[in-house]
Amino acid sequence: MDILQDHLVRARATGGVFARSVAAPPWGLRMPGEIQLAVHAVTRGHAWIWADDGTDPIELAPGDLALVKGGADHIIAHQPGADALTHDEFAIMHPADTEPVDPDSSVFLCGAYRFPGDIGRRLVEALPQLLPIKASEDDPVQGVVALIAREMVNDSPGKQTVLDRLLDILVIYGLRTGLTQSTSPPPWLRATSDPRLAAALHAIHSSPATAWTVDGLAELSTMSRASFARIFRATVGQSPMQYLSDWRMALARDYLRSGTMPLAHVAAEVGFSSVYAFGAAFRRHHNEAPGRWRQQTATPITG
Repeated sequence: MDILQDHLVRARATGGVFARSVAAPPWGLRMPGEIQLAVHAVTRGHAWIWADDGTDPIELAPGDLALVKGGADHIIAHQPGADALTHDEFAIMHPADTEPVDPDSSVFLCGAYRFPGDIGRRLVEALPQLLPIKASEDDPVQGVVALIAREMVNDSPGKQTVLDRLLDILVIYGLRTGLTQSTSPPPWLRATSDPRLAAALHAIHSSPATAWTVDGLAELSTMSRASFARIFRATVGQSPMQYLSDWRMALARDYLRSGTMPLAHVAAEVGFSSVYAFGAAFRRHHNEAPGRWRQQTATPITG
């Protein structure tokens, strides 16, 4: 299994909100830092985007995409340094249902997403604060942006369902591009490009319930136990067994958050032969039983 693919499949975005805006200069929109992942795409004109933390503004042209993770507020505007309105103020000044009349108008899409699970957060946290993805003819992102822009002004039946699916695809493309092109990818992703470790990581992610041992993973990697353990720790930053344990617990937390899977099934999915053994391991990580943890944190995670 492709490790990034595994993360993307398991990272379930919820509560996605998307809007189309038309604005003639001067204009500016401030987005709060509480948004876990914001997505912006320009379909006409141009826009500048920057985080409100001193970072340099980046210009977006038609077809360009920008991902912004939570932290500082960020601003999208007609020029760097422009005054920015809150979303509610902006919606009054620039109604979403208008069509561009001024030749200098910009049309852009803004989305906000939340990843309630650990695996989704793990992906978002690996992104830089502001990630621009420039349009190119062979990049599918540009095609998805064009489809979304067309659907936003379409009144055909099933419009919202089509938009929901397209937005999911856009976020996945953005995450994939951002992580694979990053100059400082997370250790687990960097390790997948090391042929000495790829087989072991593939095994852990494709079958987390298997009773893996360092010896078994080293054998898959055609290395001695000592060499494998040393290289794994140096590359990933954890021992093989700690990585396996942390991945299992991340999966378990996401299963528990869904609120629907029986504890026995959760235990089996993450490699424990009994609820008791799973509960003991979970308590070592979280200082409370999995059932109680689920009661306090359960959030439905939909596919």
